[in-house]
Amino acid sequence: MSLVPAFEIGFWNAWILCILLYAAVFVPLSMNSEIVEKRMEGEPKGSDQKKSTRIVHAITHVIIMPFTLIYSIFLPLQLGTWWFYAGLLIYLFGLFMVLMVSISFSSAPLDEPMSKGVYRISRHPQYFGYFLAYAGIGIACASWVFLLCALVWIGSWQFGIEEEERVLLEKYGDAYRKYMNRTPRWIGIAKKS
Repeated sequence: MSLVPAFEIGFWNAWILCILLYAAVFVPLSMNSEIVEKRMEGEPKGSDQKKSTRIVHAITHVIIMPFTLIYSIFLPLQLGTWWFYAGLLIYLFGLFMVLMVSISFSSAPLDEPMSKGVYRISRHPQYFGYFLAYAGIGIACASWVFLLCALVWIGSWQFGIEEEERVLLEKYGDAYRKYMNRTPRWIGIAKKS
C-alpha cells in the first residue's frame, strides 16, 4: 500500500464491488418495501433520534457511503495479487452477510425480533457486514483509505448501537433481552439458552 494511491478510471476498479454491495442492501429491501416500512414504524427518525445516533448516521450514510462510492471509481483493483484474493474473500463474506440481513429484514415476522440466519451470530450483522466489505475492498485495492473508512464505519456504529438496542428492548421486551443475552453484539457463537 502506498501513501498516495494511484487514481485511474477503469472498468476493473473498486466501483464494481461497491455497486454489488449497495445492490445487496437495496434490491431485497425494495422488493418488500411494505414490510420494511411496517418494521420501521415506531422507531425514532430524524430529530427524534438521540444526537449520537444522528451523528453516526451522518458519518456512515452521508459521508462514508458517498465518499467510498466516488473514490471507488478511481481506485483500481490489484488483480492477480495475493491481497486481491484475500480482500475479495473478506469482501464476499461481508457481502453475503449484508445480503442475508436484507433478506431477513424484509421477510422476518413483524411481531418478534430478528434472530434467525446471520442474526444468530451477530445482533448487528448489517454493520459488521459493511465493515467486512469495506475492509475487503481496501485489501483488494491495497487502499489504506478504504481500510480507514472500514474502521471509522465500525467505530461509529459502536456508539450508535446502544440507542438502537434500547428501542428494540422497548419494542420487543423480554424476547429481545433473551436474544441479547445469547447473541454477541458483533460476531461470535450464540450461547445456549
